[in-house]
Amino acid sequence: MSCVAPCTCPPHCTVTLDRGLNTICIVDLHGATIVSWKVNDEEQLFVSQNAVYDCKKAIRGGVPIVFPHFGPWPLGPRHGFARIITWKVEKGPVKRDNGDIEAVFSVTDQDRTKSLWNFAFKLTYTLVLGEKTLQFKIAVHNPSKNKEFTFNLLLHTYFKVQNVQQCSISGLKGCIFRDDTKNGIKSKENRETVTITEFVDRVYEDAPAQQFLIKSQLSKIRIQKLNFPDTVVWNPWIENSKAMDDFGDEEYLQMVCVESGHVSEPVILRPSITFEAGQILELLKSEDQITLLPVGKQ
Repeated sequence: MSCVAPCTCPPHCTVTLDRGLNTICIVDLHGATIVSWKVNDEEQLFVSQNAVYDCKKAIRGGVPIVFPHFGPWPLGPRHGFARIITWKVEKGPVKRDNGDIEAVFSVTDQDRTKSLWNFAFKLTYTLVLGEKTLQFKIAVHNPSKNKEFTFNLLLHTYFKVQNVQQCSISGLKGCIFRDDTKNGIKSKENRETVTITEFVDRVYEDAPAQQFLIKSQLSKIRIQKLNFPDTVVWNPWIENSKAMDDFGDEEYLQMVCVESGHVSEPVILRPSITFEAGQILELLKSEDQITLLPVGKQ
């Protein structure tokens, strides 16, 4: 582990999964936020140059974890508290027999979370770094013997791109989406590929188990969801970028969020039960073929 600047509230540390050949994943223990995923020294994730590392607010970029609520929350901070509390390392990083690197992180209820949301819980977050893949598994456990709770869960993945206006996202045609730029009205996606040319904030409901982010003619990423029915697509565009202190005015051109989650409907977790979900990100070669799945197939 290594310390990260500029932090004024120690401990503020990162954990590095290193597979060799300049393929790494760096996790900040503030929120268990992935702040870098490099394949052959090429960064795949966006983190704002204005991101704040104060152990208070969420890190702007990478892969923050949204739990137990998605969006504005009357009980606490937007998108819940998982991304603004300190996690611990349960395991690793350790090398698997095939050379992949695994690390496990966790967080449980504490006075701070109970003051907002009075439930016992444990989140366990497993990451596996492969040669061209990054695998995520997150488990939500309800240790109570008699008290159920409901929650949202989302991997808020910020992808780095050279120019978002030249990117596209496939695998969403036919989905119903909630458009939060238009007061939450619902529409059907009729395009073969989703492009970004304006402020976009959409929740695609019951989306297929995989989407593809076409970053350029030479670079694309497969996003394979596991028990996550929804896909969120977000880009703040011009005016919203200027309104965020921790986001550069022109950085909207360098990123797009394609997020795997369970947000259109809450998960109801009964006592002593564990919910598991995840995603696999895979960097593809330019010649790799894209196979789209039917809508509603997870």
